[in-house]
Amino acid sequence: MERKMRRFKQLLEEQATKEILNNATNGVLSLVDANGEPYGVPISYAYDGERSIYFHSAVKGHKIECIEAESRCSFCVVAQDLIVPDEFTTYFRSVIAKGTIHSVIARDEMMKGLLLLCEKYSPGIDPDAEISKCINHVTVLRLDIDSTTGKEAIELVRKRKEADG
Repeated sequence: MERKMRRFKQLLEEQATKEILNNATNGVLSLVDANGEPYGVPISYAYDGERSIYFHSAVKGHKIECIEAESRCSFCVVAQDLIVPDEFTTYFRSVIAKGTIHSVIARDEMMKGLLLLCEKYSPGIDPDAEISKCINHVTVLRLDIDSTTGKEAIELVRKRKEADG
């Protein structure tokens, strides 16, 4: 069920949401295990610019067990969190992506995900040797995005409106 954001004035436009997903360097992937226990894990990622987010992972572990038990997930990225003590607030910008997550099986798509990650975190460095070294003992995960919600502090909304006149 898709919920409407209560503070709709703080909703970011789609382009701003995509920019945050493109530019932030990490987020928290929230999953649920087979016992219904929540599990949130900070993780690096690469956004394909459209409807998918790629991660890499060890082949085994709690994250993989959670995904095998329940593919629904959310992924939260905080692009800005400026503490403003005298206003008792933070000037934040964030995105939550919801969807389903799966292990990528096809080798060509594994390469796509790994190349996106390499381009993001090691730009200008030839990734072939690193990918060859890890491809047989890494899992590539793909989050298929059903929805994204970008939000920013109301103070940032007001400042932008003042600047626009």
